[in-house]
Amino acid sequence: MKDIEITRPEKVLFPDDGITKRDLADHYRRVAGRAVPLLRNRPLMMERHPDGIGGKPLMQKNAPDYFPEWVHTAELAKEDGTVRHPLCDNADTLVYLAGQACITPHRWLSRADHPHHPDLLVFDLDPSGEADFEDVRWAASCVGGLLEEVELPTQLMTTGSRGLHVIATLDRKSDFDSVRAFARRVSEVLVARHPDRLTGEARKANRGDRIYLDIQRNAYAQTAVAPYSVRALPGAPVAVPISWSELKDPKLAPDRWNVGNVEDRLRKSDPWEGPSPRGRSVRAADRRLSARL
Repeated sequence: MKDIEITRPEKVLFPDDGITKRDLADHYRRVAGRAVPLLRNRPLMMERHPDGIGGKPLMQKNAPDYFPEWVHTAELAKEDGTVRHPLCDNADTLVYLAGQACITPHRWLSRADHPHHPDLLVFDLDPSGEADFEDVRWAASCVGGLLEEVELPTQLMTTGSRGLHVIATLDRKSDFDSVRAFARRVSEVLVARHPDRLTGEARKANRGDRIYLDIQRNAYAQTAVAPYSVRALPGAPVAVPISWSELKDPKLAPDRWNVGNVEDRLRKSDPWEGPSPRGRSVRAADRRLSARL
């Protein structure tokens, strides 16, 4: 790794916890071995907090001109032009972004070389009203179970905030509209099965205490929190990949790991270790879903 200079390293980003910019950079240096392969060639949105988590965040997509040339970028289309997104292809970039007070990198669900065709599908599960994390765990098992039925293997991740992400790997042969339409069908099937516990209702006021099956991230230029990212919340919780067997662990919580204890997690085997799951076809999965209905 390069010797990345962190400007104002003693700047406190998490006032209640005394966590500084140097601490943030040290975290990303520790997790880089696991995080970077999950970020490589993927456009990022940087959630920057130059004044700490108590200040106004900057949700920044464009890589400034002052970024060093070894930070790779990708020029991608937007409605009225293009955006030069940073790519985190190496550990140096991950640490450098932390030095820019980027507390949370958010990743695209597609890669820069094929931006309109995602290789990830994400269900974001969050509690509503009086629902608690037990309900989120149950909802995750429902989503994962149905996706397995249609032969889309899944991975699971705590978000570091309130919920869980259920993630499927795709073959990049379908565009975002097709992927989101499939995700919506899955959501509708599950809501029809469990109308009292699950909802696809985007308006919070209409959700009641049901778990929201959020599929809105499955769209061009939308992002999801990256694995091993720190969240801009008290305690500096971290989004962490977990195995499906861990879903039954009574100690599991969306903010179970944080900057202070994630190193203990890194000493254990990686639940996502090994080659990435082979990308599967959304079209084939949709046909299987229709057959089951």
